Amino acid sequence: MSLQNSLPNMQDMIVRLVDLPEIGKNESAFAQKNILFRRPIAPEKSMVQDWVFANFGQYWSNEVEVAFSNMPPTCFIAQKEGEILGFACYETSSRNFFGPMGTSEFFRGQGIGEVLLVKSLLSMKEMGYAYAIIGGVGPADFYKKAVGATIIKGSEISIYQHLLPKKS
Repeated sequence: MSLQNSLPNMQDMIVRLVDLPEIGKNESAFAQKNILFRRPIAPEKSMVQDWVFANFGQYWSNEVEVAFSNMPPTCFIAQKEGEILGFACYETSSRNFFGPMGTSEFFRGQGIGEVLLVKSLLSMKEMGYAYAIIGGVGPADFYKKAVGATIIKGSEISIYQHLLPKKS
């Protein structure tokens, strides 16, 4: 059984990087709450990877490891003091792919994911991309609302279709 078959309606989306929303005010508001968005550095790799594994599992933890193999790491985190609240990666499963991304359950719905998403997409734009692919999307409505992403027709057959299953 592939991950593709275990996650129904899993499709890719595409987003234009030319007209991303402004997040400066959101980031400033989070700074007032001591929430910082930044790119982690090498000494933090195991902490970020362990947090992602504990909150989202092995697949995404492996992608964080790939993000740290890039220089600079193709990953952002949200943190409050010494606590990770969320993360976002890009260029891990494939070139020009955004994801995975996740926010701690307690902090979901507060805009942290949107800031992580836009910061990552802006970095992809700086790399020279005009569009980005959001791979294997679960919450399509979130991406549509946050950055105007649209479903790529036929993308239910994706790079994830032959993913090896996790062993128990």
